[in-house]
This record gives sequence, C-alpha cells and structure tokens, in this order.
Amino acid sequence: MKDLKNRIDVKLALIPVVHTATKADSSIIDLQGANSATLIINTGAIAGSGDYTVSLRHGDASDLTGDAAAGASDLLGSLPASLAADSVYTVGYIGGKRYVRAVITKNSGTSIAAGAVIVRGNLNNSPAVA
Repeated sequence: MKDLKNRIDVKLALIPVVHTATKADSSIIDLQGANSATLIINTGAIAGSGDYTVSLRHGDASDLTGDAAAGASDLLGSLPASLAADSVYTVGYIGGKRYVRAVITKNSGTSIAAGAVIVRGNLNNSPAVA
C-alpha cells in the first residue's frame, strides 16, 4: 500500500454544524505550496424542505477581497444544483488563484447540517507540514 497521508494536507474549511443563516462562508484556505486541491462537502439532515447550494470562491487577496465564484473551467467535476441530505460531494480545483473558500447558501428551508474540508495535494514539501 502506498502512503497518501504524508502527501496531502487537509484543512478544515467549514466546521460541521447545523447552519441556519442565509449564507455560511468557510475559512479562507491558502493553496501556496500545493499543486492541487479538492473541496469535500458533507451534509446531514436538512430541515424545512430546504434548498441549499454550495460554491467555491477564489481570489488572489488573502482576505478574498474581489473574489469570484470558480467557473466550470476551474473545477474538475461539478457542484450539485442543490445539496441533498446525508451526502458527500467532491470537486477538484484547478484554477490559478492562491486562496479559496466554500460558501453554502440557503435558498429556502430552515437548516442544514454540513461541513467542508479542502484537501491540498501534490505538495511542494513532503511529508506534509501542518
């Protein structure tokens, strides 16, 4: 079996909790030192017949001033039109920006249990340094 643990760096982007606000912004993740990244979203229960979407935003400013939604050409795979309960979604990021963040948006409903991590891969320094 080959080692993966020492070749990736997993960053907590969005703490897994029940989100009730209109929008939940994840932590800003710096991709410097990584040559690939994958966003992983996991969901639990959705209350109130909710409709929730997720996007990956990217930019070059450390506070993501002037950020934009990553387009289809920046992603490997696609994000769902609406999040489903008790699911896991993955999408690769191949855009050229240094900083990324996940955003969950409530379009309707009461709440969603969700969390997100961003896996930084193909690191310039291996093994991964926390």
